[in-house]
Amino acid sequence: MDNLPTQIFEDKTRRQVDGSLPDDEKIEGFVASQVIQRGLDKRTANAYRFDLQQIYLWLGEQRIPILEESAAEDYLEYLIKEKKRKPSTVIRKYRVLQYYLEYLFKQGCLESYRKITPPAAKIQNTKDAHILCKREIDAFFGVIEREYENLEYGFRKRVCLRDKVMMELLFFHGIEISELLRLEISDYHVKTGLLNIRGKRGKVRQEYLFSRELKESIGLWIDEHGYFEKENGYDQYLFLSKVGKPLSMKMIILVFDKYRVMAGIEKECTPKDLKSSMKKYAKELLVERCS
Repeated sequence: MDNLPTQIFEDKTRRQVDGSLPDDEKIEGFVASQVIQRGLDKRTANAYRFDLQQIYLWLGEQRIPILEESAAEDYLEYLIKEKKRKPSTVIRKYRVLQYYLEYLFKQGCLESYRKITPPAAKIQNTKDAHILCKREIDAFFGVIEREYENLEYGFRKRVCLRDKVMMELLFFHGIEISELLRLEISDYHVKTGLLNIRGKRGKVRQEYLFSRELKESIGLWIDEHGYFEKENGYDQYLFLSKVGKPLSMKMIILVFDKYRVMAGIEKECTPKDLKSSMKKYAKELLVERCS
């Protein structure tokens, strides 16, 4: 019985924030409206749903009975300071909350509405902690190059060649990991240096490989591709694992982390962070690659 008042409060917080619709109904109504208005796909709709469920759980933990602008701002602050969430994650949640509060106001669930203010300075400071400098970028690609040059001809050198080509495609040509995983041998045209890239919903674009060194490397990799083929129905994929299967996103991240550590980069960064970092030095890096 001692826990009864707390339980009543938690139930009320979880299900009845403002005395009208239960939270689950509000979330589902909002998600449905965004699917119609913004054309959300299933994955994005699920992400919106998850983000809102998370803030309602946090409201319950904090004993905050109503989701309003100040509570949303406190939640974003909590994600940055205590949970150490990445800037991209905080910004996404900020946008979802902005849309959601506006929706609640239009539905009559809030008496007033103002745009919530993101903790921009703190987001920027957190973001900067993951940005690599030019020296670190050079170290990352330099260690891959040295590893490849120092290895004797054999299976390990072939794996390193594969890694070298993948990392250069990802970071110098802006290819997404999901696009890299879909590449097939037939997508690369040796004579023209053009690469067919299949994006979302099967859309195909062509990317010109401007670096002579990369074109030579991808040609060498295709020549070595047969050592990875196992006649298991996956031989058409450009990048295969050691056992002849298509690579996964997790495996790409492991490859990235391997060379990040070898390069002595202590920052906790991801492939996406390296891409963002390279944008700062795009012109300089382009000149170096083409010279």
